[in-house]
Amino acid sequence: MTDASPDPLDGWELGRPLPRDARVFVAGSSGLVGSAVVRHLRAAGFTDVVGVRSAQVDLRDAEATARFLDDTAPAIVVDAAARVGGIAANAAEPVEFLHDNLRIQANLLDAAHRVGVPRLLLLGSSCIYPKFAEQPIREDSLLTGALEPTNDAYAIAKIAGIMGVQSYRREYGRAWISAMPTNLYGPGDNFDLEKSHVLPALMRKFHEATVSGAPTVTVWGTGTPRREFLHVDDLASACLHLLETYDDPAPINVGVGEDVPIADLAALVAHTVGFRGEIVYDTSRPDGTPRKLLDVSRLQALGWKPTIGLAEGLASTYQWFLEQLRETQHQGEHADRGARPGEGTR
Repeated sequence: MTDASPDPLDGWELGRPLPRDARVFVAGSSGLVGSAVVRHLRAAGFTDVVGVRSAQVDLRDAEATARFLDDTAPAIVVDAAARVGGIAANAAEPVEFLHDNLRIQANLLDAAHRVGVPRLLLLGSSCIYPKFAEQPIREDSLLTGALEPTNDAYAIAKIAGIMGVQSYRREYGRAWISAMPTNLYGPGDNFDLEKSHVLPALMRKFHEATVSGAPTVTVWGTGTPRREFLHVDDLASACLHLLETYDDPAPINVGVGEDVPIADLAALVAHTVGFRGEIVYDTSRPDGTPRKLLDVSRLQALGWKPTIGLAEGLASTYQWFLEQLRETQHQGEHADRGARPGEGTR
């Protein structure tokens, strides 16, 4: 299929609501970001939101990706698909973080162009910016300095995604955009201690310490780096706002415009969970970038601001985490009751 196909958004103008019957494909729809985008779009009245799990369509596979977009013919694509992880995961698997993300992005952009998708939003990450960028970080800081080495492979892949969007705009006139969210959290996050980002890792550590009665919890680093945190439901709201109001080759930052020291974050998570012990800092572990606060003035000028405060967001995220634990425990108990004597369960 080529871009000779009819434009499903024919007659739509920037600054107006997108047609709610337009088909939207959310890549990465089962992940933290993608699931939030799907929820928000449906709540906003979109009636044809399509998602797909990696077990059904491997977006690292160019042919599989092309077939899927040929079959679904979306009018709008939100690329929330990515291989993501915290410092430990990025340090252990830089090849996978580089290659998987390059493949996912290239395959989606190529397939979207072939089927003539008029509107596409690629989501990147604030780690694309230099380690020592001037704070708060403006979008024009991109490629002005060295990256943080603990996640440089992932950052390079995301920078390539931005360039992909810009290249399709320049060569083919595609009205595609890219957005760079700050650190995200919320329902659907990954709480695996080896692969998660700082906030869900802290939440799980403090929860397990509270349940076991441990007197201390160890946090990586010095506690001095500052980080900005955006609830994923706020990001989903920003995604729709950008699709309806933004059309520029430059990436645009998505954040709250405020940051907190990791030590303050740890204390807030401990309070949310109910941990009453001591917080110990392992200074032999890396801190990562010393500060990473985004300049969100361009997004605010478009009329969007977040609505979920950090304390409120942490409380709701912890409740979601507890619900998942209870569900897992219930499933385990159900499996145990269904096993015959001597069989055990798998």
